[in-house]
Amino acid sequence: MSTVAVIDYGMGNLHSVAKALEKVGHGVEVQVTADAGHILTADHVVLPGVGAMRDCMAEISRLGLDKVVHQVAESGTPLLGVCVGMQAMMDWSAENEGVDCLGILPGKVQYFGSELTDGKTGERLKIPHMGWNQVHQTMDHPLWRGIPQDARFYFVHSYYVEPAGPEVIAATSEYGFPFTVAVTRNNVFAVQFHPEKSQHDGLKLYENFLNWDGTSPT
Repeated sequence: MSTVAVIDYGMGNLHSVAKALEKVGHGVEVQVTADAGHILTADHVVLPGVGAMRDCMAEISRLGLDKVVHQVAESGTPLLGVCVGMQAMMDWSAENEGVDCLGILPGKVQYFGSELTDGKTGERLKIPHMGWNQVHQTMDHPLWRGIPQDARFYFVHSYYVEPAGPEVIAATSEYGFPFTVAVTRNNVFAVQFHPEKSQHDGLKLYENFLNWDGTSPT
C-alpha cells in the first residue's frame, strides 16, 4: 500500500489535510506523524503549517524535523508544502523580527504591509489576506493537471513568498500587487493557499500530488 506522511510538529491544520488526502487517495495510507522513520519511508510527504513562523521553526528544529525535511527534499520523494509549510521552505522570513527557515528553496518571506491598497480602486486591503483568489499557473506541471487556469483557491495569510529567481515560480495571484503562490523545484512543490479548504480544485491538487512521481516537468 502506498503511504503519505503528513508531518506533525503541532502547528498545522493536520486533521483537515489528512481527511482531504484520505478522500482522494484511494488505497493510500495517510500517516500523521513526527517519526523520522515513517516520514523517510513514505511514498509522499506533506509539510503543512499554520501560525507564527518563529514557533513553527522552533518546533521543527526541536523535533529534529528540519534534517528530516531536507532528507526528503534530497531523496526524490515527492514533497508538498502547504501555507506556512511553503514559507518554511524558504531561506528566511520577515515574521517575528526575522526567522531563519529551512533553506530548501531560495527566497524570502515578506509582510504584505499595513498600508496595502488595491492598485485599481485605491481601496485599503485587509491584512491578513483571507478568502478566495484566482491562481494563475505560470508553468505546466503535473500538480496543475485538470485544474483550470485562474481557478480560485482559499487563502489565509499576512506574509508572502518572494523567490530569489523566477525559475521556481509555478503560480501567482494578486492582492494589491502580483505575488507568488506556488513554487517548485525537482521533487518539491509548495503552495500558499489551502487545498483542503478549496473544494474541488483543491482536492484535485492533492490527488495530483499523490499521483506524482516527483519528476520535474523540466
